Amino acid sequence: MKKSISPSEARGTQAAPASKSEMQRAVAAALIANGRTTITNPSFCDDSRAALGIAEALGAAVHVSSDRVIIDGGINPAVSVLDCGESGLGVRMFTPIAALTGRQMTLTGRGSLLKRPVSTIEESLSDLGASVKSQNGFLPIEVSSKLKGGSTVIDGSLSSQFLTGLLMALPSAEEDSLISVNNLQSRQYIDITLKVLNHFSVSVENSNYNLFKIRGRQAFVPADICIEGDWSGAAFLLCAGAIRGQVRVTGLNNLSLQPDRRIVDALRLAGADITEGEGYVTAAHSTLKRFEFDAAECPDLFPPLAALAMYCEGTTLLRGARRLTHKESDRGAVIKNELGRLNGNIELDGDCMVIKGSRVTGGTTDSHGDHRIAMACAIAALGAEGPVVIDHAESIDKSYHEFYEHLAALGVNVQ
Repeated sequence: MKKSISPSEARGTQAAPASKSEMQRAVAAALIANGRTTITNPSFCDDSRAALGIAEALGAAVHVSSDRVIIDGGINPAVSVLDCGESGLGVRMFTPIAALTGRQMTLTGRGSLLKRPVSTIEESLSDLGASVKSQNGFLPIEVSSKLKGGSTVIDGSLSSQFLTGLLMALPSAEEDSLISVNNLQSRQYIDITLKVLNHFSVSVENSNYNLFKIRGRQAFVPADICIEGDWSGAAFLLCAGAIRGQVRVTGLNNLSLQPDRRIVDALRLAGADITEGEGYVTAAHSTLKRFEFDAAECPDLFPPLAALAMYCEGTTLLRGARRLTHKESDRGAVIKNELGRLNGNIELDGDCMVIKGSRVTGGTTDSHGDHRIAMACAIAALGAEGPVVIDHAESIDKSYHEFYEHLAALGVNVQ
């Protein structure tokens, strides 16, 4: 699918999409809990739907309506193959949960997920009693033998998602567990995991994010949960307002644990006119200037901030670029190439992305199947000299399937 975004002002108020990060964790917890959980303000993006499908395949009864999801939990697998779609969190979280069954299960996926490494899963799950085999470090991954608990060491430098999976699964294991973690990135995503676990009456002892002690044989207690607005999706709308217009995003938790809440800090550094109130943030265009920002703990902010930086006077530095290699695309290189088609002057220098403010032209771009690249190209079009065409524009469905509809509601010319 192609979308064409013409230069436009983005003005108005838009509710944030629901957080897929919290939604997927809530679905996993509801699956493990024996009883009924109601999820309000649910996310229905592709990754969230994949999580619901896995929960159903593992034995939960899932009832979906427009404004809520009801899950009658309990693990009792109906099939032996679990389809994770393109969700990296899905495969890294549900592999340990599948290992609770003691049955032979295969987890697979589609598209970019088939190129994302899962080798870190094998050794740790073997330490904890399960037998795991991938295809040379990639999907599909087969799990057999039951997850029992015990001790393991994991590397958190590439992603915190596998740690989330262990934290979700090990409270149900027969034995207590001890996880030592080296070089953990994106700590706030672990905070979200611990928050959801606590909501379902499960406790984990966290010692400075280096050591996690987990008591086995804990019971997940069903609990109704309302999903927060997603700061990752809101970041694109706020950057749209800062580039050209004025956008208020509602439905946000100003005290959220989501790391992408730092978009507000970055926008202020860039000189955007920012107003915060209870449950909302407004970003309006002002004279934009160069800024420096460390996005190592919030790497999903690279695409919207790179688009924003194209409109900033001077040279902007975004640190943490090494985190971008194993996303839905080689995201650093794709940002450089695709925004470069719009006359963006972007270089990668080790761990830094260097963006020089420049005259932004129209042109044809390709999302490379990466939802955040498609959204970055769309907001980059707002102040451009001509329309921006996005190939494979449907990739936004992975996290924010209403994105183009919401842009249009803000007055952006989307065709």
